[in-house]
Amino acid sequence: MTSSVKIPWVLAVAAALALGWGLLWAGYFSESPGDTEGEAPFYADFDLTAHTGMFMTEEDFAGQWKLIFFGFANCPDVCPTTLSEVAAVMDGLGPDKEKVQPLFITVDPERDTPEVLANFVPRFDAGIIGLTGTPEQTARTAENFYIYYEKVEEAAAPGDYTMGHSSQLFLFGPDGGYVTSWQYGTPAEEILADLRERISS
Repeated sequence: MTSSVKIPWVLAVAAALALGWGLLWAGYFSESPGDTEGEAPFYADFDLTAHTGMFMTEEDFAGQWKLIFFGFANCPDVCPTTLSEVAAVMDGLGPDKEKVQPLFITVDPERDTPEVLANFVPRFDAGIIGLTGTPEQTARTAENFYIYYEKVEEAAAPGDYTMGHSSQLFLFGPDGGYVTSWQYGTPAEEILADLRERISS
């Protein structure tokens, strides 16, 4: 494994831990991050540009379940692996996939223009919408979702940098409220079973 692969992997794991502690500290999860009985702790909130060039907000997906993942197009392993899992989940949903919209939000607005995302997200053939914005919009979105991201110098990476970022896959309900999240590496079968149960309940 090369150093360019090791760095984002280590940072992604560290970021996931940082997110968990940050949410606990903020009081958004009283006991378990996956338990949302009662009022949802926070809501999907963004105003970004899709890979199609359209400006979109969370209101464009009202009434749908939303699978949301943060990453970047130059990510060597975590992002494509997770998006492949999302594609498998969407395929496994069958007719119920119309109830779910997967979203990929970049944490690398400097490189990930709508054109770049238009070449990236359709590769996974799962109806994923890629979203990007200005650095200010990206920072605001990350704050709204309580996720971590950071530019890390890496000579072997495109542009001489890579991105460390939170690696959870988030699920938000039809009302936009947070429902649960799955850590990086959770098998698609497990995510699919959980999602099916929630959609049918």
